[in-house]
Amino acid sequence: MTFQNTLEFAQQLDNQDELKQYRQEFIFPQHNGQDVIYFTGNSLGLQPKSAKTFVDEVMNDWASLAVEGHFYSEKPWWDYHERFAEPLSKIVGAKSSEVTVMNTLTVNLHLLMVSFYRPTKSRYKIICEEKAFPSDQYMFQSQVNHHGYKPEDAIVEIKRREGEHNIRIEDILAKIEEVGDELALVLFGGVNYYTGQVFDMKTITDAGHKVGANVGFDLAHAAGNIKLELHDWNVDFAAWCSYKYMNSGPGNASGCFVHEKHHHSNLPRFAGWWGHNKERRFKMEPNFDPVHGADGWQISNLSILSLAPYLASVEMFAQVGMEKLIAKRNLITAYLEFILHEIDREVNSTFEVITPSNQEERACQLSVFLHGEGRSLFDYLMKNGVITDWREPNVIRLAPVPLYTSYTDMYNFGQILKQGILSHR
Repeated sequence: MTFQNTLEFAQQLDNQDELKQYRQEFIFPQHNGQDVIYFTGNSLGLQPKSAKTFVDEVMNDWASLAVEGHFYSEKPWWDYHERFAEPLSKIVGAKSSEVTVMNTLTVNLHLLMVSFYRPTKSRYKIICEEKAFPSDQYMFQSQVNHHGYKPEDAIVEIKRREGEHNIRIEDILAKIEEVGDELALVLFGGVNYYTGQVFDMKTITDAGHKVGANVGFDLAHAAGNIKLELHDWNVDFAAWCSYKYMNSGPGNASGCFVHEKHHHSNLPRFAGWWGHNKERRFKMEPNFDPVHGADGWQISNLSILSLAPYLASVEMFAQVGMEKLIAKRNLITAYLEFILHEIDREVNSTFEVITPSNQEERACQLSVFLHGEGRSLFDYLMKNGVITDWREPNVIRLAPVPLYTSYTDMYNFGQILKQGILSHR
């Protein structure tokens, strides 16, 4: 498609957009009486209008039924989480028995590492990406310390080559082969939070398994954003947060994946009453008998008030389907990149998009180095109705989420960006 940097062209794309009606299903912050241009769904998705209805339903059931809401509410709390299995399995490419919801992301990664990071004297190393999200870095450090190893010995970071912004797949594979028999675990992000690079998870998984390691993924920036086939890729485990692309609300519940090949194994895990055999749970038996499937990794009674807005969003994803979301994601992200280059040319600036240009290696996010500009430009955007994200030293992250951003947003952003650059000269 030949893009044009005009309002008329952007409006034409909006008129042709199969998903345009879903914008009306979200609540936008306001700036001077208008919807903001919202680019930070990669940090916190907008609130679906249906979220309040789902939360109110739980509150009303609590008021009218009290404890009996566990069994007699319209959506009984006893099995509330089971409503996620089918729609989440389609979002992440899994069997319904392989997914569950519980806790929050880093908590779940820690719990999954209990099962999948089993270091020995000779096989104890973890391979991860350089500059993974800090929470993952802290998790790795504390896990290896817990097992009596030093982070500098046990943690192997795959680095970017000098002068490059992204990690090459050949360097990942070479490092996995090099560490070889010492490698216990590969744990990568599905999408790098800083650059927006999408990693080849199937190839990484195959390489890790070839040398005898377990392979898992932090899908914080991947779930609800990219096409995932966790079951077919033979990934051992994964976890993701729900409040970014899946719009469940701040700090909300995390999703987990455990491949079915592990469901009947004797992997160690931290156990709790909620993961015990559902049919026998109220017999209060002394020995743990886990639910077969990912639900067997649950520990505690789930927070229904947290799950309610997540379920509202997941049901919307089920209506739309990942195929349509990804099709719009690709087009609107390409249009945003076109707008950036057009404004760059018009104002003689030097923006650098550090997200890979190859469609297979990028998704919804574009990370842009503002060479020649600075924090003042970010501040200008924020004061003029563009909510975006600043990362040191000089990067803004832009995520045109396909469920609720429009092509007109992209055009209007370009005009505000242009005005911001010119106003500082």
